[in-house]
This record gives sequence, C-alpha cells and structure tokens, in this order.
Amino acid sequence: MTADTPLTPEAMRARTRELLAAHPPADTGRTAFLRARFDAGLAWVHYPEGLGGLGAPRSLQAVVDAELEAAGAPDNDPRRIGIGLGMAAPTILAYGTDAQKQRFLRPLWVGEEVWCQLFSEPGAGSDLAALATRAVLDEAAAEWVVDGQKVWTSSAHTARWGILVARTDPALPKHQGMTYFLCDMHHPGVEVRPLRQITGEAEFNEVFLTGVRIPDTHRLGAVGEGWAVARTTLMNERVSIGGMRIPREGGMIAPVAAAWRERPELRTHALHQRLLELWVEAEVARLTAERLRQQLAAGQPGPEGSGMKLAFARLNQEISGLEVELLGEEGLLYEDWTLRRPELVDFTGRDAGYRYLRAKGNSIEGGTSEILLNIVAERVLGLPPEPRDDKDLPWKDLSR
Repeated sequence: MTADTPLTPEAMRARTRELLAAHPPADTGRTAFLRARFDAGLAWVHYPEGLGGLGAPRSLQAVVDAELEAAGAPDNDPRRIGIGLGMAAPTILAYGTDAQKQRFLRPLWVGEEVWCQLFSEPGAGSDLAALATRAVLDEAAAEWVVDGQKVWTSSAHTARWGILVARTDPALPKHQGMTYFLCDMHHPGVEVRPLRQITGEAEFNEVFLTGVRIPDTHRLGAVGEGWAVARTTLMNERVSIGGMRIPREGGMIAPVAAAWRERPELRTHALHQRLLELWVEAEVARLTAERLRQQLAAGQPGPEGSGMKLAFARLNQEISGLEVELLGEEGLLYEDWTLRRPELVDFTGRDAGYRYLRAKGNSIEGGTSEILLNIVAERVLGLPPEPRDDKDLPWKDLSR
C-alpha cells in the first residue's frame, strides 16, 4: 500500500494482512513480530508515523487488533508493561524531543524495556506537589544530581526506566519548582527495596536515589514544567486503570459469576440480589470505559478518567467482598502468603482471598479516591474548589 492510501477500516485491514503475510506469526518470534508491527505503524495507530502509528483515528485500532487476534498474532502484555504503555508513552509523546521519542517508544511498546513511576514519596502521596526529592544541575557535566526517596513504586524491581519528578527550585511555590526526568534504573545510586503488601507479595517497592546523575538530555519538558508534565501522566494513569478494555462479564465480576453458576449450593436470595446489582454496575462501567476511550484525543485524556478510576476501585472492592461472602468458609482460606516479587500486575489473579486483599489498594494507587472525588467535583461538575492556602507559598517555607 502507498503512503497516501486513505486510512479507512478496509485499508487498515489490508495493512494488517500485509504485515501478517510478511511476518507469519507461526514462523516469527514474538519480539520480532512486535517490532515489525511497530515499524508498520500498527502498534498504536493514532500515534504519528515513524513512532508506531499512522496518525489515524484511534477507533481504527480495534480493526487492527481484531485482524491480528484472528490470525493468532502475539501481543504485548499490559500487565507487565502497563506503566510504560499507559503513562510513560503518552507523556513522552506530548513533551519529548524527537530524539527521546525515537529512543524510547519502540522498546517500550515491544516490551523490551519495562518502566516504573517514581512519583509518590513518604511525605508526598496524595499531595504530590509536596515532594522533596531534589535535582541539582551540574552545569559542567550537563547532568542533574538527584537525591531522595520514592515509595509505592510498582515494578521498580523489574524496570529499566523510571518516570521521575524532582524538585529543582525550592524557592518557587511547590507546583512551579518541579522538573520531570527519565531515570535509568540501572544508574549507580538507585536502590530498590521490596515493600511487602497485605497480599504477601512485594509488587510495590521503595526506591532510594543517592547522587544519581541524569543527563539533561533525559529531562522531559522544560525546567520547572514538571507539574504540567506530571499531570499528563496522572490523567493517562487514571484512564489506563479505570478504562481498561475487558470483555463482557470480564474482570473481577467473572469469577463471582462463574462460582454462582457452578455452585448452586452457595446461593441465597440476598446474595443473588447483590450479584445482579453488581453485575449491572460492572457492565455499565465497562461500556462507559469503552465510550471514554472512543472520545479520547491522542495522549490528552480529560478529567473523566478520574471518574472511571473511582468506579473501578469501588466495584472491585464490593465485588471481591461479595465473592468471599459467597464462598463462605472457603473464602477465608488463602493460597500462599510467601514473599514474592511478581513481574506482572494482576488485579484478578490467584484465589478469592487474593482478589479481596489486592482490591483494597485500588482506592489508593493511581490517586486516592478522595483526591479523585475532588477532581470530579471541581473539573467535571464545576463546583467551587477547596481552599488551598499553601498553593502560592515557596516550597522551602512549607517544608520547614
């Protein structure tokens, strides 16, 4: 096909079939196929040409995905590289230099490089702008020297790169004195320690940064523009969590519905009513997430993603609670509390006890439900904002 062929569903099917003919999935290694798909512009079709896309409408991605799935083609795994796909990539696309986009987007999408998010700190979680990690410019070396601590960092133990926000000017108000960086997790001075969770796993980590030197070429956006860049990441994070594409009766509701059908002895009228209510809510949330994805402009989600993430957290907690109650004594058993450091982030894996415990974190990670309620109130409903007396004060005064 030629470069000026109109980007219609038929044209996208033809492009996809050309990819499959040139790289038959049965005879092509997984990584090689994913690289070829990226180079063909069929990775994320709404991205620009040369960066894994064709500048096409986002809706055409479904056409490509359906053709590839029908052919048994391999795909990347969002459970392993979700932070890269859902947070790092759209931020790099929005703020990165041409060299940064060329360097990072292909191995990120293919899954050759895992990413983590170095945002939250012991004293700056919900109030991210209060962060204390410092980055000081060494002008002679054109490098930033970073010192600080990050916490609740998913996949830091497997990550090659991290998206990092640090304070570069403590004399400015806290939202204005931050800068955004791409941090090599293999650099000297980066120490990753496991944080064992209520599930027994250490999916999360704390990361200590001691004299870590980051080249200025790995700065994303202008100096002092870190808050604006970070907001792009956070909005995409909430869409990637709350707007995940799942099939009908998929996600957390799937094992509950299966147990209901397969174990009639567990049924009661009251549990039936609760299951029906939550099944309907889960389906409404799924369809709303699909609608939201269709409305997204490339890399620029709105505050509606916060509402979807709120619904995701509440539903997961209520559904997993219903599953434990439905299973009775079986629901109190726990498969394995051995310390593990998983490579995949799996909200629905293992047994009912795991799902119940893991869901408790859904209302904290990706922005607490309280913060997201504020965002929905102020930016979706247009309600008056809460008073913020510290917003315009220099960070160095607030940190004392």
